[in-house]
Amino acid sequence: MINVQRGILADVPQVGRHLLFSLMPGHDLRPALQAISELADGETVVVGLGQSLVLAMGYDLAELRVFPPVAGQGFEVPSTPAALWCWLRGDDRGALLHIGRRVEHALAPALCLTDSVDVFMFDGGRDLSGYEDGTENPVGEKMADVAIVSGAGAGMDGSSFVAVQQWLHDFSRLEKMSALERDHVIGRYRDSNEEIDDAPASAHVKRTAQESFDPEAFILRRSMPWSRGQQGGLVFVAFARSFDPFEMLLRRMVGADDGVVDGLFGFTRPLSGCYFWCPPMHRGRLDLRALS
Repeated sequence: MINVQRGILADVPQVGRHLLFSLMPGHDLRPALQAISELADGETVVVGLGQSLVLAMGYDLAELRVFPPVAGQGFEVPSTPAALWCWLRGDDRGALLHIGRRVEHALAPALCLTDSVDVFMFDGGRDLSGYEDGTENPVGEKMADVAIVSGAGAGMDGSSFVAVQQWLHDFSRLEKMSALERDHVIGRYRDSNEEIDDAPASAHVKRTAQESFDPEAFILRRSMPWSRGQQGGLVFVAFARSFDPFEMLLRRMVGADDGVVDGLFGFTRPLSGCYFWCPPMHRGRLDLRALS
């Protein structure tokens, strides 16, 4: 699909960097959007626009909204909106540093960098908990069917909607669990990645079985671990044709319908939650016709 930001469908890179930007009042956004549309290639630099930025441009995309805050039994899933998100992808952290500086310069002074999180490949694609991540991701043509908008017209076809969350793991708590307890939290054996048939109802695999929803709640995950000092966790990234599948999964994880909370909350918690619309590409640059 030539009009897609190709980094969405590509495998996760060796290293990455997530940049979040907020709006600065009193500045014209058009030069910043012009600059980022030319800088973003959709592969090394994937870009998503938040609702506040779209509204500031005088437009309202029907499917774009703010991440919903949710409270559960002893935990919260926060909503931390941002105006613009950049996912830098590559195999060299130094190169991403310089690309990030160019992005920041291109967006100034209309948008200000508020957060930067480095991510990386760990143990061939595992979360820092040691469990394989993204096991039931769609593959092949199914990826585009799940993640890419089609049939919506020029400026929308080829776009995608993405949910981004930063999760902080409590490694001490995880290490105090027995191997079986950890496996039951996930619903898979860590060594073999085989699903556990008699895992408890709270097991993450059972809570988020995408085919068990009506309609099915398939998403394309592009999550990667992060670390800073002695802390670390996962930056969860999920692309879809709308936010509906993600919100169905989130509601079940927090036990909104049946009171059963996902076992993940026993050792990890989300620090952030953002929604963005990822424009398509047109002639090698971001296609912003939906906002023009």
